[in-house]
Amino acid sequence: MADYQSKPISSTFGARITGLDLAAPIDQDTVDSLVEDLIKYRVLVVPGQKLGHADHIRVSRLFGPLDVYPVSKYVVPEYPEVLTISNIFENGSPIGLYDGDEQEEWHTDYSFKKVMSKASMLYSVIAPEVGGDTLFADTTAAYDELSDDLKNRIRGLRAVHSMAHLVAEELKTNPHKKPLTPEELERTPDMEQPLVRAHPVTGRESLLLGSMIISEIVGLDPAESTALLDELHAHATADRYVYRHHWEVGDLVMWDNQATMHTRTPCDSKRHQRLLYRTTVM
Repeated sequence: MADYQSKPISSTFGARITGLDLAAPIDQDTVDSLVEDLIKYRVLVVPGQKLGHADHIRVSRLFGPLDVYPVSKYVVPEYPEVLTISNIFENGSPIGLYDGDEQEEWHTDYSFKKVMSKASMLYSVIAPEVGGDTLFADTTAAYDELSDDLKNRIRGLRAVHSMAHLVAEELKTNPHKKPLTPEELERTPDMEQPLVRAHPVTGRESLLLGSMIISEIVGLDPAESTALLDELHAHATADRYVYRHHWEVGDLVMWDNQATMHTRTPCDSKRHQRLLYRTTVM
C-alpha cells in the first residue's frame, strides 16, 4: 500500500497529497498509486518538497517519458527536460518564460502539437505573496454537465490551435514577448484539434479549449465560432469547475493535460517575485 494520504481540494477534482517525500526513493506501490490518483483527481498538489532538478526529473519520469525542450536561455543548463518559468528580471530581461504581469491565458499544454502532453509538473522555488496563482479548470466535469443539445452541437467539431495566433494576441499586452521567427513558425504550424476529446485511459470526454490559442472553429463563420467558443469557455471556467492554487515554496503540482486546462493570475513583477520549474510528460 502507498504510504501517503490524499484529500480532495475542490468539489469535482483535485487532491492534496501529504506524507510523501519525493526526494527519497519511491517504491512501486507508491508509484502505481500516484499514477492512479493523477488519473482519478486530474490535479495533485504535493506540498513541502525539497527537490533538485535531478529529483524533479526522476519523479516526473514515473509518469512517462519527458519532453526535451528546444535550446533556449530558459532551459536549465545540463537539464534539458526542465524549463524555467519566472517574472524575475536580470539586465532588463526575464530569466524564465514570462507572459507578462496581467495576462491570463487558459490553455492545455501542447494543444498546438499533434502529440499533446500527457501531464505537466510545476515546482515552486520562489513564491509571490500576492498574485501569480495557478487556476485549474476541470474540463471533464464541465463537459459532463453541458446540456444534451450543446453536446450534440459540438460533437465532431474541430478547432484550430495556432501558436502564431497566440503570440499575436500576447504581443498586444506584453512588450517583452517577441514575434515567432520563421523557424518557429515552421516548427509550430496550425493544428486542428477536436473540441471534445476522450481520455485515453478512462474514456471520459472533456472539452479541449484555450482562451487565446484557438483562432477558429473549422466550418463556422467567424461570428458563430467566436460566440460558441465564448459560451464553452465561460461554462468551463465557472467557479464550480475551478481550483485556485496559491503557491508556497516547495509545492509540486502535477496535472493531467488530457482532462484539464489552466492559467496564471496577474502578478506584479516589480513587487512579487515568482520562480518555478516545469517538466512535461509526453
